[in-house]
Amino acid sequence: MISASRLAEASAVRPTPRQLAWQRLEFYGFIHFGMNTMTEREWGLGHEDPALFDPAGLDADQWVESLASAGMRGLILTCKHHDGFCLWPSAVTRHSVASSPWRAGRGDLVAEVSAACARRGMKFGVYLSPWDRTEPSYGTGSDYDGFFVAQLRELLSGYGPIFSVWFDGANGEGAGGRKQYYDWDRYFAVVRELQPGAVISVCGPDVRWCGNEAGQARPNEWSVVPASLRDAERTASNSQQVDDGKFSRQVRSDEQDLGSRAAIAASNDELVWYPAEVNTSIRPGWFHHPREDAEVRSAEELFDIYCGSVGGNATFLLNVPPDRSGRVATPDRLVLAQLGQRIADFYAADISPQAIVSPSDALDQQGAWIVDGAGSSIVLTWPEPRQVGAAVFEEDISLGQQVERLLVETRTAEGQWLAVAETSSVGYRRIVSFSPIETGAVRFSVTGTRGRARLRFRIIAAEAAR
Repeated sequence: MISASRLAEASAVRPTPRQLAWQRLEFYGFIHFGMNTMTEREWGLGHEDPALFDPAGLDADQWVESLASAGMRGLILTCKHHDGFCLWPSAVTRHSVASSPWRAGRGDLVAEVSAACARRGMKFGVYLSPWDRTEPSYGTGSDYDGFFVAQLRELLSGYGPIFSVWFDGANGEGAGGRKQYYDWDRYFAVVRELQPGAVISVCGPDVRWCGNEAGQARPNEWSVVPASLRDAERTASNSQQVDDGKFSRQVRSDEQDLGSRAAIAASNDELVWYPAEVNTSIRPGWFHHPREDAEVRSAEELFDIYCGSVGGNATFLLNVPPDRSGRVATPDRLVLAQLGQRIADFYAADISPQAIVSPSDALDQQGAWIVDGAGSSIVLTWPEPRQVGAAVFEEDISLGQQVERLLVETRTAEGQWLAVAETSSVGYRRIVSFSPIETGAVRFSVTGTRGRARLRFRIIAAEAAR
């Protein structure tokens, strides 16, 4: 049983402006590209010869256009992976593009991708691995932290606005290897200083990992959760320890409930706004391997992940790895374009603007449904019956996450109400699919809430629903 004060605490938690801006991006891309692309590895060993890096056909604009065709609004670049090779001419190491033949040693891939994003109106983010298998100071403590902070300052000072700084906790040296305890608080302070509008993701206080790399969201993702979750991925033992090909497809089933009444009642932690990001790759690997050209995920599979992530109160970060020539491969480009069309067709099938809504005073001047508490209902009716197959709900999350249970019913030819779907959390967006059914009326009822909510809604014609 939850106390009234604990429920009121949960109701009062709000996102920061940077979290709101990030959530509204909804869908954005990861670009894993670097030395591993040239060596056909997922985890480089470190100390690879920079002469191996020479992507002759590299076209950052092609990367951006490929992602934009799927409807993505941002791009996060792996500026340095675990092997330590930097895609920009870092002043604190020679292990970078400046020592490679690419662009005659005068190239800066971070600058090229940042500029390509700006030309297309796409947001730009950076990934910087805290684990560095080349840097000799790794494992020395504060000396390495100083090296890492210097690289972080380079990336956050010279490449324009950054929307996301993406940290993982990779620490894979093992029992007999070098041991480095990352000074996360120091890293976070640098991000706040140089890019105050950027969210710090995964190993950070703004955005949490969904818990797997398979593209699976929880059945109910809550943005209001106990504050201790912020430390979960900062623990080295929770990070990926070995490149065994299994981690990226593992779905963890533990701790499926992070923010329901029962979950927050069982915790004494402060409650915070800590929303989820779902990340996965379009291919089995995170870096491009030609042998995987026939294993690119289909548009329909990716659309299902989109519905479960963006449509499940999370965001969707999809990795698209360019090939060793420096271009997104044809199979990936085809699927991305198909996915973009599938998403566009889904929202274009919204038939709610054709409906009469009652009671009419349930809507505000912007057409949003004002939910004052459990028991609030609205009915949508059409002059002629329509085949429907999904509903979409969106809370105004600037007012917090309030809806705890929502019921969708359709009216039968005999005038009876038939329950077709029910959901718990709503949050930023919830896509609720059900078996196609012909009806002349749909009723939405909020049967559980933490406080006053403001909801937008759509009903999707069956032909576009999944």
